[in-house]
Amino acid sequence: MPAVDTRSGVIHYDKQKATPGYTLFTPIGLFTAYLIDMAGNVVHQWEVPNELGHYAYLLDNGNLLASVRTEEGPMGLPAKGGHLIEYDWDGNLVWEHVDHFQHHDFRRQKNGNTVYLAWELLDAETSAKVPGGLPGREHEDGIYSDVIREIDRQGNVIWEWHAATDMDMNRFPLDPTVVRSEYAHANTIFPCENGDYLINWRFNNTMLRVDKKTKEVTWYLNDIDYGQHHDVQQIENGNILFFANGADVHMHGPEGGSAVVEVDPSTNTEVWRYEGRPRRSFVSWFISGCQRQPNGNTLICEGMWGRLFEVTPDGEIVWEYVSPYVVDYEHPAFEGMNAIFRCYRYAADSPQIAGRLP
Repeated sequence: MPAVDTRSGVIHYDKQKATPGYTLFTPIGLFTAYLIDMAGNVVHQWEVPNELGHYAYLLDNGNLLASVRTEEGPMGLPAKGGHLIEYDWDGNLVWEHVDHFQHHDFRRQKNGNTVYLAWELLDAETSAKVPGGLPGREHEDGIYSDVIREIDRQGNVIWEWHAATDMDMNRFPLDPTVVRSEYAHANTIFPCENGDYLINWRFNNTMLRVDKKTKEVTWYLNDIDYGQHHDVQQIENGNILFFANGADVHMHGPEGGSAVVEVDPSTNTEVWRYEGRPRRSFVSWFISGCQRQPNGNTLICEGMWGRLFEVTPDGEIVWEYVSPYVVDYEHPAFEGMNAIFRCYRYAADSPQIAGRLP
């Protein structure tokens, strides 16, 4: 059993302004996905057979789609999964797919296919062409790169996109402060309504959109000032929402912080931003995410500290929860921490929840 920090839980809740619903999160290092109500009570949970590969979310049919770690495949790279699993509401396994190179993100498509991020080991010739990063800081196997892989229900690969060959590495070099173990540490794959994919890379400060039919890059944002980012997504108004980690202390010094940013992709200009006041009061240099709510509020996962909170468009905090699940995780960055990769809010009448809770 994980240790429970009694100082945590829901520490603020404005019932008039917060978006009602149920919040799903998966503490890093545990084998459990928790669904809580607005008061922080666990109303449902799923147990998985191994440590979660960082997160899970609910499909429209109420099933849980998750990734858990396997012992095969690359070791020492962050957010390794390897075993994609789907459980029904009652915890019965209804689908699975094993790819020991799967990592970070995965999404179920409307046609029933699943798209996910995977690694591939580059050959020596291609590795020599990887620009940027810290020389001599390669993985013991060499340099891994990212593959976007789409499979059907039977596990057949029907589409792939390879970062090292399908985009111009010289146009998007590794940040000079990062290791050269990966090109370039993808952490988000987001299917757009028209079938395109939004992909986000941490190690080269790049998010881009790929035309699925042509495999061409049709839009990108590359800005080191955001200090790397996570959870890039297209929201209903067509804009791009993402968590800017602010892991750029080499540029802005220790007084920097994180932000959640909305960008108009037609101009790449910011149209909304949330940051702490003072800025240093909101900071997560890795993991983390965000979700725009139907009422215009934004649910934020400050993952480094296991803090989930909701803000209004003008930045007022109207709900705040700190995970009570502290994990002695083997990775030194997470030892004794309550870290959370992402969280999701579901309305009581949503297809994911309706009719399933007492």
